[in-house]
Amino acid sequence: MGDSELLDRAGELGRVLFTQDDDLLAEATQRQRKRIFFNGVIYAHQLRVSIGNCIRDLEIIAKAGEPEDLTNSVQFLPL
Repeated sequence: MGDSELLDRAGELGRVLFTQDDDLLAEATQRQRKRIFFNGVIYAHQLRVSIGNCIRDLEIIAKAGEPEDLTNSVQFLPL
C-alpha cells in the first residue's frame, strides 16, 4: 500500500497516522499544499527522538486533544 492509500485509509477509519517515514511526510505536505483532506500525521525523525520520548509525546497528544485537532496538519516530535 502506498503513502497516498495509507492516508486515504486512515481518513476512512478516522485515524491520525504516526510515522518516521520521510516519504509519508512528503505526501502529507503535498496534500496540505493542494488542500486535499487528510486526518493528520504525527512525524518523528528516526535519529532525532528516542522511542521513549515518542511514546511520551504521543500520550500527551492523545490525552490533551481530539483527533479532529490534527485534521490536515503535521505535528512534529519531539514536542
